[in-house]
Amino acid sequence: MEGNLNKLQVGDLPTLIYKPDFITPNEESHLLDKIYEAPVSKWKSLKNRRLQNWGGVVHEKGLLPQDLPAWLTKITQRISEASGLFPLAINHVLINEYLPDQGIMPHQDGPAYFPVVAILSLGSPVVMDFIPHSRLRASADTVTNNGENKRADEEALEIEKDKWTDNNHPFSLLLMPRSLLIFKDNAYSDYLHGIKDGQLHHYDKAINDTEALVSNKADQTFASEKAVQIMENDTNKVIYRTRNRVSLTCRTVLKVHKNLFKF
Repeated sequence: MEGNLNKLQVGDLPTLIYKPDFITPNEESHLLDKIYEAPVSKWKSLKNRRLQNWGGVVHEKGLLPQDLPAWLTKITQRISEASGLFPLAINHVLINEYLPDQGIMPHQDGPAYFPVVAILSLGSPVVMDFIPHSRLRASADTVTNNGENKRADEEALEIEKDKWTDNNHPFSLLLMPRSLLIFKDNAYSDYLHGIKDGQLHHYDKAINDTEALVSNKADQTFASEKAVQIMENDTNKVIYRTRNRVSLTCRTVLKVHKNLFKF
């Protein structure tokens, strides 16, 4: 995968990588079995989802580490070696479970992590939205307002606006089961990412629908399910979320501390 990263880039940002079928259906089933074998106490329930935290506690000054279990170490090592984008071993994994009508509000992963995140998707497909950070929009407005004071050339102002719009616009990704999404650098720092609530997700504007669906068309077990999850015609591209989605968000915390009080 490392040598083919350029071929896996999607959209206009060079820091957005999508790999369909990163794992096999059997590997997906094995991961789900391991996840649901965890004791109830391992799950933390939030308003719109529940999650498992593996690798330790992320504090504002670093990570209080715990060893990842072998089944997680195996997949994180594979992700790290395949991408070649993590400076150190992946040492923190959040496992999120979403019911068919649940999403997550647009957010950033924060400065505690090295600015690369890998998301392995299991279960239901979803659409993930990327939205430019408000500071970029504020910066663009400042440039435009200053320009109005310094020059009366309206055509030049429009070019300035168009340049920002071309480089910093909202977009969506279709995340299929068993796929791996990696984003880094400005896709990590300049954008929020989130998933809308609701059982119906439209992917007509997804920048990777071709890459995402090409492997799925050959997946006979997926296509033969009673509840068809993907519908496509001339006017409608819709996901029917009929089962839970589980995601593994894999990251590296650079500052690792054995003792919180020795920072």
